[in-house]
Amino acid sequence: MYKFDKGPILVTGASGGIGGATVRHLTEAGAEVIANGRNAEALAELAQATGCRTLPFDLQSEDEIRGALEGLDVYGVVNCGGWGGEIATPMDTDIDVFDKVMSINARGALLVTKYASRAMIDAGRGGVFVNVSSQASLVGLKGHISYGSSKAALDNITRVSALELGKYGIRVNSVNPTVVMTPMSAWYWGRPEIEKPFLETMPLGRWASEDEIAGPIVFLLSDAASMISGITLPIDGGFTAV
Repeated sequence: MYKFDKGPILVTGASGGIGGATVRHLTEAGAEVIANGRNAEALAELAQATGCRTLPFDLQSEDEIRGALEGLDVYGVVNCGGWGGEIATPMDTDIDVFDKVMSINARGALLVTKYASRAMIDAGRGGVFVNVSSQASLVGLKGHISYGSSKAALDNITRVSALELGKYGIRVNSVNPTVVMTPMSAWYWGRPEIEKPFLETMPLGRWASEDEIAGPIVFLLSDAASMISGITLPIDGGFTAV
């Protein structure tokens, strides 16, 4: 069992499936967790179930992020907040959707990293970030021009942040999950013409569960991963190895 006794861990996107599962895994391991998300009702239910604290702020607002995170006592951060945008090609993408996806998935994560890392440096005890990226940053997926681009940007934010923050004892990594089949993703990935060839390509041949993504996130937050920084870790059933 991992120990989480160095300080609170902030999880953005905690009202979603992977974020909520991460909060549950962390609290079960004894961590103090601060949960952020867009769905206030889901956050309240999560807090009641796990004992986590909640901290509202908008990932598109630097003022709100600054106000929430400046001076916050936090040792770890999971940048899980994100938005899928649209399924579109480069020829027909809505550039306003592209801008919003980038604003939330890349810019929002960078702003959280900016202000949380300052607080970590001031505290002087190191820290750790785990950014929830996607397999869509590692390979080209049809229809994913906006989402894949935002996650590729997030992977680079991970690498550069690891380079810049290492001297302060702060580690930064990404996890790159495959699809978790939820009602939100089923409208696209559940289509037989999409699902069948995709799963036939993947060596493990099945979708991931939320717990299968949360587990590696918790590992990377722990001291068991104390020498791991700057990586992008596929959690994709072998899809990107093909």
